[in-house]
Amino acid sequence: MKFHLAQPEGLNLITGYGADYVTVNGARHSAGSLLVAPDSIIDNWMVASFNALNENHFAAMLVLKPELVLLGTGSTLQFPHPRLSACLTNAGIGMEVMDTGAACRTYNILVAEGRRAVVGLLFNPA
Repeated sequence: MKFHLAQPEGLNLITGYGADYVTVNGARHSAGSLLVAPDSIIDNWMVASFNALNENHFAAMLVLKPELVLLGTGSTLQFPHPRLSACLTNAGIGMEVMDTGAACRTYNILVAEGRRAVVGLLFNPA
């Protein structure tokens, strides 16, 4: 799916996604996982699958100083064990879990509103 959204100047927006990729500001990423913040992209998040998520993956999100975190779990909604995201909870950062398409759309809305959202995206590598 491609998006057509007025892009706030200098911010990362998700401009497309599919089963095996996510496009940020026109650049296609197909490694299987990705962290996106308004001013940063971490394309070496290195999450092989939902079941491979661990505490370190959530701790990596803290480096991006999020106001809130979105987690896109692929084509199906899956909830991680609360112990995995305890570092976010302990830092007072809320997390919403949804499928990857919904996470992409929600991230764009939040960033367009000026929120400091960070989205962790899981998708099937090409």
